[in-house]
Amino acid sequence: MSGRQRQGNAKVQKEFDFWQDHSLRYLEMAFRNDRRQIIANPDGYGKRTGDCADMVEIFLTVRDGRIQSVSYETNGCMNTNACANTVAELVEGKDVASAWELTPDDVINYLETLPPRNTHCAELAAGALYRALIDFQDNQRLPWKKTVSKK
Repeated sequence: MSGRQRQGNAKVQKEFDFWQDHSLRYLEMAFRNDRRQIIANPDGYGKRTGDCADMVEIFLTVRDGRIQSVSYETNGCMNTNACANTVAELVEGKDVASAWELTPDDVINYLETLPPRNTHCAELAAGALYRALIDFQDNQRLPWKKTVSKK
């Protein structure tokens, strides 16, 4: 038996190989950083901090009811980065109403191999999106709010 395998109750169990056992989507979203930026005066802004102390901030730019760009900042782990990036990937280009339909399960399913113990990262990223959408709607109803509030 190799050092990569161990025997338990007559079952041979292979150890998890990060590079081989994660999906390509997960790896791309975990390591991609081109959307990782803070936007001054976004049309919508949301922030969530999890029980694990990971934090996700989402910044939206909206034109004619459509999400033109999504950027994010996080101080979380690789799984949190993958989830925040996936949220951006899945809602960019959609109309605001469609963005509300995104669920943490959509993020988990897109990534394919998010570890089960890290599904809270998808909830954290989706929650930051929902807060950014609420902020966008508030800014539409009360345009003066955006000019006087500091993010």
